[in-house]
Amino acid sequence: MPLFSERYGYRQQKKLTYNISNSMYDVILHNCIRYKEYLTHIFQLESTDFFLGEKFVSFNDTLFASKMKILIPSLFRNEYNNIAVPEEGDFYDQYALLDLIEYFAQNIKDIKKEWNNNKYKNYEKIYFFESNSIFADFKNSINNIFIEAGLLYLLTDDKKIERIDDYGTVTPQIEKSFEFGNDQILKKILNQAVELYKSPDIQSRKYSVEKLWDAYERLKSYYDLSGGKKHNSINTIINQIAGENEEFLNLLNIEFKALTDYGNKFSIRHSERSQVEISDEQHYDYLFNRCLSLIALALHYLDN
Repeated sequence: MPLFSERYGYRQQKKLTYNISNSMYDVILHNCIRYKEYLTHIFQLESTDFFLGEKFVSFNDTLFASKMKILIPSLFRNEYNNIAVPEEGDFYDQYALLDLIEYFAQNIKDIKKEWNNNKYKNYEKIYFFESNSIFADFKNSINNIFIEAGLLYLLTDDKKIERIDDYGTVTPQIEKSFEFGNDQILKKILNQAVELYKSPDIQSRKYSVEKLWDAYERLKSYYDLSGGKKHNSINTIINQIAGENEEFLNLLNIEFKALTDYGNKFSIRHSERSQVEISDEQHYDYLFNRCLSLIALALHYLDN
């Protein structure tokens, strides 16, 4: 529930961001560590109770730390080489923290804990299960932190972190449009482009635009089955979309030409020295959404 100042508009509107600050990092890391016992099926430490001489299993912090050094080497560590929260001025890889979240999401399993003796409580027994109903609780805790912190990320049911583009065109309706037409390769390329676009990794955003322009070029040749008549194929697509609307026909001609020019002018699909480099990640978002809008529109009018 929103707090008083949020409900009545006294608090400044929360700024949405992709940047994980130190304080956000602190909360997220401690939330992950709170679930570490649900990884005990992987990181087991067998011990013996000194008084009773009975063996029991607990979470192996040392093994966990060693495994993380291998799997997520850029995860921030303090001067003692322990996983820690960065302080002001420390350099840290925020995407490594997102990797940690995904690791927990993909590997936590249900457990049951009980004392060996309810009266003396010498040690706790941990029982492991193959089920992972605990994931739902973990997912909700992470996503609540994202919302409260204004972070534009989402832990999905597929146990992956996706970035949220509030002003983007990637919606369930858009993704459903990929099913139109009979070009299975085109559908595959579009799904790959969207998956890359949703990734928090900045480099993936660049690849998503490159992949989307591959889909755009393939779309333009949809009716050019024999090759060499791409221009006729484009005209067919434009006419199917515009119908009898002359103004929209002119608009689509301009848009198809513009997007083709962008693909040639900017360093999207090629890397010639004469091409314009894209250095601002927001520019990738703009190009992706503009191109996807046209593709999604065209898909609705293709002959099956």
